[in-house]
Amino acid sequence: MSVDAMTQVKELLQEIENANPQGPEAVEQFRVRFVGTKNILKPLMGEIRNVPGELKRDFGQLINQAKTLAEAKFEVFRLQAEVAAEEAQAQNLDLTAPGEPLDLGSRHPVSITLNRIIQIFERIGFVVAEEREIEDDWHNFSAMNTPEDHPARDMQDTYYLLNSAEMLLRTHTSSVQARVMTTQKPPIRIIAPGRVYRNETISARSHCQFHQVEGLYIDKGVSFADMKQTLYYFAQEMYGPHTKIRLRPSFFPFTEPSAEMDVSCFICNSKGCNVCKYSGWVEIMGCGMVDPQVLINCGIDPEVYSGFAFGMGIERQAMMLYTITDIRLLFENDVRFLKQFSKAL
Repeated sequence: MSVDAMTQVKELLQEIENANPQGPEAVEQFRVRFVGTKNILKPLMGEIRNVPGELKRDFGQLINQAKTLAEAKFEVFRLQAEVAAEEAQAQNLDLTAPGEPLDLGSRHPVSITLNRIIQIFERIGFVVAEEREIEDDWHNFSAMNTPEDHPARDMQDTYYLLNSAEMLLRTHTSSVQARVMTTQKPPIRIIAPGRVYRNETISARSHCQFHQVEGLYIDKGVSFADMKQTLYYFAQEMYGPHTKIRLRPSFFPFTEPSAEMDVSCFICNSKGCNVCKYSGWVEIMGCGMVDPQVLINCGIDPEVYSGFAFGMGIERQAMMLYTITDIRLLFENDVRFLKQFSKAL
């Protein structure tokens, strides 16, 4: 066995010395055969234990010589193949192509803003939850305490699927909250970003499709103070350490009590400008404690658990951050517009 192994190594060494692969495929075959993780030399290295003592040194040197030579020749072949490929590419150069490079786009301001929001909430333990955009009526409305005859449905003009009174394009990402609450046990701490749809007239301030990010925290003993401190932390991280917040009573069918949250205008430092309508405050989101009926609808005992929820439009946040005056600019994909945000990555 040792004599056969010695002879085989010598034959392989001769094969390596005479090798002259042409083309990338042949070079790859050489690599697999002599240099790869399952190369032909590896099994022969184990044969050294069967070689007589006086031949072990010669056998080992022969194996190492073959291995070193194979690696060196493969590197030469690889470089030759790369040079040949570059030369072939140069020969195929299209001299009629335009000399000016094509404009490249950049990250969309909505994506930049969304990632910023996600990163802020991830730092305090929230995880991202995503779900379908085509939703059923129960998860979109009924689970959120808005049955068929509830007047709150008039607040959202809905796109229903053709010939269906049950399936629709979701009007908010609250449907994600409903699906999480019906499939997971508390504690729950999620943010739900995504695209939503409402049958609204397109103008400088509104669009029929836009993006929302909603948050939900349910656990034992969650209070309104917890919600206030969470949103205060978000506002300072998002708009600056000197940002103040205020909560104004409001109404949402799925929270009680409910509030609208304003932040001190970071454009004019609360002195008054056209962005804050000279009030010093800018409304950024709705929030409130999860209505006990919503918890019951989703199979959670409101006697044991409580929680808060909040939601904001991402386009609105982007428009405030970058002083964009027309929401339609965010949906036109004009490279000249998007290039302004290349430094905001």
